Amino acid sequence: MTTAHEHGPRMNLWKLAPEVYKGMAAFEAAASKGLDPVIAELVKVRASQLNKCAFCIDMHLADSRKLGIDQLKLDLLDAWEEAHGLYTDKEQAALALTEAVTRLDGGTPQGHYVPNGVYERAAKNFEETELAHLISQIVSINAWNRFQVTTRAVPGSLGDTSGR
Repeated sequence: MTTAHEHGPRMNLWKLAPEVYKGMAAFEAAASKGLDPVIAELVKVRASQLNKCAFCIDMHLADSRKLGIDQLKLDLLDAWEEAHGLYTDKEQAALALTEAVTRLDGGTPQGHYVPNGVYERAAKNFEETELAHLISQIVSINAWNRFQVTTRAVPGSLGDTSGR
């Protein structure tokens, strides 16, 4: 029995459009500047989970482990709101903003916005320039996710590292 999810990669977009890869890499580097690397990786993993991007989940879990992020934080990231005391207030604010920006549903069927409460929580925990970089990091990983999901990039742990 086959399912819609049994498939291979469609293309290596980065080989076909290397200037797009260079632009995305430059955007990613600019977005990350001045942002706590632990928060940046938690954001990347969480957005990738929401977008079901296996390539990016695989990559950023590996990067998170190399950075020394506690394995329990990674294991419970999908349920971070229920893991009381595990994530700092700043990490929680970043994760809430990540979910709001990634989904853009405002928590309602007629949504399409980031709720004020989520934004205000982030603004309380991040200086304005740092918040600008956090928002940029969230937008960046969402763009990477969309490229990788659309082209069906194969996770590096499964033997293909051509996705990036």
